[in-house]
Parts: sequence; structure tokens; C-alpha cells
Amino acid sequence: MDSLTQIILGAAVGEATLGKKVGNKALLWGAIAGTIPDLDVLSKFFVDTITANELHRGFSHSILFCILAAPILGWGIAKIYNNKEASWKDWTKLMFLGLFTHPILDAFTTWGTQLFWPFEYKISFKNIFVVDPLYTVPFLIFVILAMFYKRTHPKRRTFNTIGLYISSIYMIITLGLKWYTYGVFQTNLDNQHIQYKEIQTKPTALNSILWSANIETKDSFLIGYYSLLDKDPVVTFSEYSKDHHLLGAMKNDPLLPRLIKLSEGWYTIEKSTDGKLFFNDLRFGQLGMGKEASRFVFSYELFYNDKGILEAKERERDMEEASPLLKKLFNRVLGKT
Repeated sequence: MDSLTQIILGAAVGEATLGKKVGNKALLWGAIAGTIPDLDVLSKFFVDTITANELHRGFSHSILFCILAAPILGWGIAKIYNNKEASWKDWTKLMFLGLFTHPILDAFTTWGTQLFWPFEYKISFKNIFVVDPLYTVPFLIFVILAMFYKRTHPKRRTFNTIGLYISSIYMIITLGLKWYTYGVFQTNLDNQHIQYKEIQTKPTALNSILWSANIETKDSFLIGYYSLLDKDPVVTFSEYSKDHHLLGAMKNDPLLPRLIKLSEGWYTIEKSTDGKLFFNDLRFGQLGMGKEASRFVFSYELFYNDKGILEAKERERDMEEASPLLKKLFNRVLGKT
């Protein structure tokens, strides 16, 4: 999830764990714990784009990291406060829960989380978008309300608990919506006599009303959209040829297996009008919807540098496109095609 949401969750977990003893310090250190795993993004300043993406949500999002880091961080915090308000064990418990709930929340998104690192298996339920106001905003309100009461006031714990319950219930609802919309997509594929190998579904940006499906066939991928507000549950699928043959000699380069592994096999190769070659990762959707979409969110330009080494450069996004795209997204959420 986004950084703000992780900070809120960490703060709420900190409050639930140690708020009665240390007050707003629990919120503060819980928020810090909720932020720490995502410091792996700093790797982009030291390594290439592909390596940075491979490292993201790896070791720092694992159970092993939580077990190793929590007692060290807990010891440091206990030293800061000289064990006057809470013991080393208390702070260790807070930091462990703050660190651990971060990858658990991330596991519900699309990217995937290596919770059991060093095993490379990624957990990804794909039932909530990385930024979802319906999850974050109510949660934030109740955490802020809790902050204004003294640590021993019963309303402080009540507001914090309500925030945790509301966010958790919403998460459960999105799992139900995923199950329902998966059935809608599957029914449409059967009704349209489309033979497919695999199907993946996920919510679109900023909501849990409009869902998209990636479908793999023999030579192409299909992408379809369905809103819970659609009057007619008939899905139109857009087709994108895999075009893996366009890689040519590049397919033998060591970089390609890494990209394919990163995309989990959900990729197309695109050749632009000016001859540039792009590796499109389909898992994170499109900038737009259907054939009118300008391109995919995650796309890498493949090229040989001056030394003849194959490189992959992440395709830049045009921020001027954001406003019209959000308007189209909102209309589609409302069932307008």
C-alpha cells in the first residue's frame, strides 16, 4: 500500500499495543515501524531499475526481517526513554507488530510480497489497489481522533479500535468483491467461447467498484473491465498480441529472464513507430482503458548501450495525462462506457 496508509496502520497497531502505557509515543514509533520496510525503495539510487524492482518487497518485507529488526529497534527505543515507561520487551513487541503488519497489508495488493524470503514465492491476493481512499481515509480519521485523548481515556482505545475494525472489514469486503467479479469475467469468457490459459483479476486505481481482468490465451492477452454499477454484465475484451518474437536475439540475453520473472510471465513486446522496443508488464494495468489506453503503467524500453550491453529503462509517464485519465476512470466506475 501507499506510504500514508502504512503509516496509519503502523500508528494504530502501535497504539493498540502500547498506547495505554506511553500514549502518543506508541503512535509515533508504530508509524515509524510501518514505514521502515519500504525503505528498500532507496536501492534505486544505487542499482539499476530492474534490480531495484527485484529488491522491492523482498527481504525488508519478510518475517525474517521482522524477527531480526524488532529486538534491535526495541532495544534502541528503550534506551532513548531509559525504560521509564515501557520495557525493552514492550518496545520489541510494538516494533515487531508494526513491521509485520506492513507486508501483510502489502500482500493484498498486486505487486506481491516475499513474506517468506529467502524463498522467492510472492504472496499477492490482488484485491485492493495500492492507493484506496475508502480504506485509508476512515482509518486516518479515527486514528487522529484517538490522538486527542489522554492515554488512559477509554475513548482513545475505542476510536483506535474502530479504525482497525473498519479498515479490516473493508478489506474483507474487497475479497468478496474479487470473488464475485471473477465469476462475472469467467462467465463472459465462457459465453463468448473464449479459450484461455489463466485469468487474473484486480481492482482499478483508487476504488474497489471497477475491476479489470487479464486473460492469457495462446498467442495474446485479453483485458476486460467490469463495474459493479454496470447495467449489463457483458464484458468486452480488448486483445493484445504477445509478440514475443519481436525480441529476436534479445531473448537470449540474461536480462530477459529477469524481466519475465518480474512480470510473472504477464508481458507483451511492443515495437513503436520509431523502431523502439518495449517490454510491457501487464500486471499493473493500463494508462486508460481498453484499446484507447495510451500504454501500460509499467513498461521498459529495451536497448543496447554503447558497450553493447542490453538495458531496460522504465518508460517515463506523462503527468499531463493524469487529469483526463482520472475523469475517464470515474465515468467508467459509474458504469458509463
